[in-house]
Amino acid sequence: MNTVGPYHNRQETYKYFSLPFCVGKKKSISHYHETLGEALQGVELEFSGLDIKFKEDVMQATYCEIELDKAKRDAFVYAIKNHYWYQMYIDDLPIWGIVGEADENGEDYYLWTYKKLEIGYNGNRIVDVNLTSEGKVKLVPNTKVPMSYSVKWKKSDVHFEDRFDKYLDPSFFQHRIHWFSIFNSFMMVIFLVGLVSMILMRTLRKDYARYSKEEEMDDMDRDLGDEYGWKQVHGDVFRPSSHPLMFSSLIGSGCQIFAVSLIVIIVAMVEDLYTERGSMLSTAIFVYAATSPVNGYFGGSLYARQGGRRWIKQMFIGAFLIPAMVCGTAFFINFIAIYYHASRAIPFGTMVAVCCICFFVILPLNLVGTILGRNLAGQPNFPCRVNAVPRPIPEKKWFMEPAVIVCLGGILPFGSIFIEMYFIFTSFWAYKIYYVYGFMMLVLVILCIVTVCVTIVCTYFLLNAEDYRWQWTSFLSAASTAIYVYMYSFYYYFFKTKMYGLFQTSFYFGYMAVFSTALGIMCGAIGYMGTSAFVRKIYTNVKID
Repeated sequence: MNTVGPYHNRQETYKYFSLPFCVGKKKSISHYHETLGEALQGVELEFSGLDIKFKEDVMQATYCEIELDKAKRDAFVYAIKNHYWYQMYIDDLPIWGIVGEADENGEDYYLWTYKKLEIGYNGNRIVDVNLTSEGKVKLVPNTKVPMSYSVKWKKSDVHFEDRFDKYLDPSFFQHRIHWFSIFNSFMMVIFLVGLVSMILMRTLRKDYARYSKEEEMDDMDRDLGDEYGWKQVHGDVFRPSSHPLMFSSLIGSGCQIFAVSLIVIIVAMVEDLYTERGSMLSTAIFVYAATSPVNGYFGGSLYARQGGRRWIKQMFIGAFLIPAMVCGTAFFINFIAIYYHASRAIPFGTMVAVCCICFFVILPLNLVGTILGRNLAGQPNFPCRVNAVPRPIPEKKWFMEPAVIVCLGGILPFGSIFIEMYFIFTSFWAYKIYYVYGFMMLVLVILCIVTVCVTIVCTYFLLNAEDYRWQWTSFLSAASTAIYVYMYSFYYYFFKTKMYGLFQTSFYFGYMAVFSTALGIMCGAIGYMGTSAFVRKIYTNVKID
């Protein structure tokens, strides 16, 4: 048996025997393991006591009796009122059953007491399991309720490799809307890439022509000439950003999140990770730890290029930025889970294991990455010299202010992913298994292209307004996607789910905040990387005295 909990709150689960069910006679089970991912996801496997042997049918037999006093009856009534249902596994195949039901008036409550199991086998492998709940018994205090089961074995043509296919929902995930949204985003990408290349080709060619014409004028004409545009800020554009320590840590973390997303999606496309309990989470943790050098390399080299001195502090902040955010949220939600006695409460041993991964795997690998980054790419090789005195930033129209650019920058990237967000949210907060990782891969690629295009356009306008504070602006205008995703999660909570209760609500909004922030940091880093290449390119090609 795994867990039992209210149907509408997927994450609010309790141990199966937290309800006063009774246990069968059989005491032990031969093999059973628990991974780190399972422990973090609140999987609580307990043996049911049902005696089932391969290919041996069992006629309906009572395996135990529940002595129903008032407290036990109240527990069952509460569970039935809240639509509790339980999950169990036979040979790692999940099956679900409902605890009981109420009559129309809601006065009498009934418990399902008879588990009718049909197990399909192919050769010597179990390939299919079905559970039918029967035997409705009215809950009356101070009576005995017998619990019974039966097992029927039948031959099946399903191959062992395909036994999980019946749990997938192609009509939901491969719906026309899903294909249409990808096509829609794809058209947007073509439009944006066209727009960016047009702006860059035409406008930059004009700018270059104007600047080279000015080179040929004599000094008198040039003083009268209209010097404006991005060339004016060439002495300040490569000035280090404000708060370089935090900035480079964020960029490093964003690059690492991107690497993790890419690798995990590829692994999920090759291996069917949904067939194993908790394997998706275990894979993500392992890949995150293994890609720590990426974080160190990009963060450390950027910090060195910006002339940062406290590189050890930067390495610590970069290494622990994401783990601290995730663990902090988990820690807070864990208190509520412990208060609720929910199975989601993370055991102390698992917490220690996660801390050990942080200190003994992530930190050393980050150090390696930082040292490599500082030595291989830490030299500031900018195409223009940085002036000693920063130039004043001229007045500009309100819509050219960095704050406005930041707010508007996230709209298009969010537009390119929000349909996919619906499918991902539904597989996480409702009972669907997400398996279309090819879609996810396409959406990730589209998101990267859209983000880079949008930030390049934003930065071009900013530099043309002679404002050289482009580093944070490019990062934040891409990262503002996170705000729109979080706002969408509010809409999803109120209109698409029927969740209730403190535990489920705090779980939902806590982890949605973590997800949105991580997505924002990733988009920000992608936007900054693209923009940085663009800025370097345009200033390399312009002639500067």
